[in-house]
Amino acid sequence: QKDGTRVTFVARYLYMGSGYYDYSEGHNPVFAGQEDFAGQVVHPQFWPENLDYAGKKVVVIGSGATAVTLIPTMAQTAAHVTMVQRSPSYIVARPGRDKQANRLKSWLPANLAGAAVRWKNVLTSRKMRQRMMKDPAQARPMLIGLAKASLPRGYDMTHFTPRHQPWEQRICLAPDGDFYRAIHRGKASVVTDSVQRFVPEGVKLASGQVIEADIIVTATGLKLLRGGGVQLRVDGQPTNLKDTVIYKGAMYSNIPNFSLVFGYTGSSWTLKADLAARYMVRVLKELDRRGADIAVPAADVASMKTTWMQTFTSGYVVRAREDMPRQGVEHPWQVHQDYVTDRRIMLKEPVADGVLRLVKAGEPWQVSSGTSAAPRVAAGG
Repeated sequence: QKDGTRVTFVARYLYMGSGYYDYSEGHNPVFAGQEDFAGQVVHPQFWPENLDYAGKKVVVIGSGATAVTLIPTMAQTAAHVTMVQRSPSYIVARPGRDKQANRLKSWLPANLAGAAVRWKNVLTSRKMRQRMMKDPAQARPMLIGLAKASLPRGYDMTHFTPRHQPWEQRICLAPDGDFYRAIHRGKASVVTDSVQRFVPEGVKLASGQVIEADIIVTATGLKLLRGGGVQLRVDGQPTNLKDTVIYKGAMYSNIPNFSLVFGYTGSSWTLKADLAARYMVRVLKELDRRGADIAVPAADVASMKTTWMQTFTSGYVVRAREDMPRQGVEHPWQVHQDYVTDRRIMLKEPVADGVLRLVKAGEPWQVSSGTSAAPRVAAGG
């Protein structure tokens, strides 16, 4: 508690909705000469409520979703906003209003329209992502071409030609092309270079160019943190999530009665969070039906073939890989970035799948060394 009092909560099951990043600290690299800068330095994760950027020159360091979202908003009142990026991102202009969805809402009852719009969006984004990942050689020039069409004629396209393939990192969306409109109005610009150091008047780049600024926004990313940084113990023994394998994107090898959801990175995060919550209700109901106390995905992790849980090449992912759980190469230990697949797995397949052990307190559930899955239990759920 705030007064230092420790409170203990006892529960049969722990379901953590703590998110995936560190709320107390962002990724905030120290730039040489930062103390020399005469203006204000701001990290987006800790945005000052009274920050006044009207009529001021702003530099935003970074090219991810945070920067792409901040720049058009700040450009409305700032004198000028300059994005300084080490490497470009794919930025796609998208209408702020969904005309198809609005038509459906005018034709159908609210509940049917909501379901129809949801499935339309799920299937459309799924199809586009699958196509891009299947044929990046075709998707890459298409995305760059869309950016070119959104920019002023003759704009330097090196600032909008990413080194990575589509969906190796997230694709940024600009509602109604607001990011590009800020460039058209002359209120924003993009520079591709690395920051050498801060100087009193702004930022000095590796090329020697100095960009003047009154405010520097370090949109340099976040720090991933699983489970809010809590220390887990199983039967009194410390358990680290990085030593586990994720099961169905919701549970973890050899940690009983515990869930921590990892949502989608190639789609809406909450689509997977919703599926995981519904799946865990199924698990709890199956425990009650059997008169069991413990649900645990049991595995001999040492004998399993595993890989990174997340294959994104974004800096915040790469920095945290060694501290994250891993995924297996076979079902049900794989992490799917696909709502349709996960919906079948989590809502249709039996809860008792031969891997998830459902036992009474005191009964053994551990897997013998050399086996990668628990013995099959009676089907149900």
